[in-house]
Amino acid sequence: MQLLYEEEGELKVGAVLERAPTSYQVESPHGRRSKIKAANVLLSFERPPAGELMAAATKFAAGLEVDFLWECSAAREFGFEELAREYVGREPTPVEAAGVLMKLHAAPMYFYRRGRGRFQAAPEATLKLALAAVEKKKRVQEQVSVWAEALSRGECPAEVAAMQDELLYAPDRNKPETKALEQACAKTGLTPAKLFARCGRLADTHEYHLKRFLHEFFPGGAAFPAHELPVLPDDLPRAPVTAFSLDDIGTTEIDDAFSVQRLASGLRIGIHISAPALGIAPGSPLDAIARERLSTAYMPGRKFTMLPEDVIGRFSLDHGGELPAVSLYLDIDEQHAVRARHSRLERVPIVANLRHAEYDVLNEAFEKGGEAKGLPHEDELRTLWRVAGALETKRGRPSAGSALDYTFYVENDRVRIAPRKRGAPLDKLVSEMMIAANSGWGELLAERDVAAIYRVQSTGKVRFSVHAEGHEGLGVSAYAWMSSPLRRYIDLVNQWQLAAALAGRKPPFTRTSDGLLTALRAFEVTYARYDEYQRAMETYWSLRWLLQEDIKTLDATVLRENLARFDGLPLTMRVSSLPALDVGARVRLDVVGVDLIERTLSATYRETLGAGATVQDVTEDSGQKA
Repeated sequence: MQLLYEEEGELKVGAVLERAPTSYQVESPHGRRSKIKAANVLLSFERPPAGELMAAATKFAAGLEVDFLWECSAAREFGFEELAREYVGREPTPVEAAGVLMKLHAAPMYFYRRGRGRFQAAPEATLKLALAAVEKKKRVQEQVSVWAEALSRGECPAEVAAMQDELLYAPDRNKPETKALEQACAKTGLTPAKLFARCGRLADTHEYHLKRFLHEFFPGGAAFPAHELPVLPDDLPRAPVTAFSLDDIGTTEIDDAFSVQRLASGLRIGIHISAPALGIAPGSPLDAIARERLSTAYMPGRKFTMLPEDVIGRFSLDHGGELPAVSLYLDIDEQHAVRARHSRLERVPIVANLRHAEYDVLNEAFEKGGEAKGLPHEDELRTLWRVAGALETKRGRPSAGSALDYTFYVENDRVRIAPRKRGAPLDKLVSEMMIAANSGWGELLAERDVAAIYRVQSTGKVRFSVHAEGHEGLGVSAYAWMSSPLRRYIDLVNQWQLAAALAGRKPPFTRTSDGLLTALRAFEVTYARYDEYQRAMETYWSLRWLLQEDIKTLDATVLRENLARFDGLPLTMRVSSLPALDVGARVRLDVVGVDLIERTLSATYRETLGAGATVQDVTEDSGQKA
């Protein structure tokens, strides 16, 4: 005896080898033996052989019209043998019964399954809807194929072009336009961006990268919502100093300034940090804006501030104003050692905003003891630099390595890249003052058992914590970001805590507050993504500079294996043609090609120039400004 049965949704046949009350041992036409349940058997027969039955039934089913079967079956429930009997007008042969079963089994839109070998015809209205859906899907698939073929030829259909931004930055794989683009990319071997560029739809590569950033971080637009301006406190004492800031030319969020007082017993150095915490309340609409953005996002030629410009204008330490600040005063003796620290909430008169573009000439003068340049506040800067050196020595860690920093100036689609050696006197001055403030206030909050978000480094790893732990890289026992409250949300949160502690009020957050912990986690992720995008755009503009200046060869330093760092640019890339060279070896490379969409450089090895200086890994300098 032979059986037709169903197994895992498929119709199969086999010859019976052994029978039990509830099961069969069968052998398939291919010799495979298996045990099947009796409940799964649909048809038993003697002839023809199992293999021949399936072939003949398949052929018979091909000649059946499913629409005719549906019309014959009406709306009642029926068994397949019953329908086969009505169709042929007699007792069906095994081949005919199996053929009808195959046809029913393969038409789920027409026939609903109601049990073993039993079916029911779909209602007419439901069937029409299902068939219309199938027809629509067929037409969509045909349209997808037409679009994909056009894209492969370098032509962009209007329907696809209208969705270009969505397809590049947030594609929905259920949409036919996305499917067409995916098919075209698979056929051509191009990325979506490269394919659009081939179609003449991606002329501005910078706009392409910028839109990716905006789609990720500002899907609703980068504009700030309507907001009220904060009210500045009017009860703060006036600081008995005049302060000045030192920043890059493009800095608009001036959140730190310095003052120098000469006392009979030495010096009093003032580090003054803008105090938006005194005008923006936790939980306020402005807090919501800052909490959503979490940080100012920087990139060459552009930035997206954490706070609205008019709010920044209320607190930025711009010259000519007396502005709210949190001040840290360091009393310094004749050996430049710190004898005492004092922290205050006050109004600080700002008399100047100095810019590196004009004052960087002091770097060499300070290092080599050169003549004075006659610049305003030059004496105070020299004093601050000397104090910074003493602070650095006491910490036992350099505040800046020997690597180069690069400043990008983008104007009228042209870029200028200016290198600046990290650790230059003016940079060290600012860095050490910020480390002094962040570590001093971090220790103050820890001593008073006030919650804060700390920057911790142990075993080389940097992380955030709500507990005061050491920062090995800086050589301090506690380090909490508080020096940039206009640009980083963590600093604003910490400043709320610090301001409350200095004023004798209850701080808004405890270590287990949802607001504090949520801010920590969200900031860590977002800040890392902002930094990643900034570095990516610095790479982009470095490549743009190579094209702009028509650079054909580049000198580089080997970092490891085939990884090289190029001279004069913040650019590190792999060069597959590099021979086996020692770390630090100097090489010359030929520029083969630049890809602004993928932000990659193709270069080949030309010659070895000789050994270079030891390559040092650049570690985080938390005092440096972004």
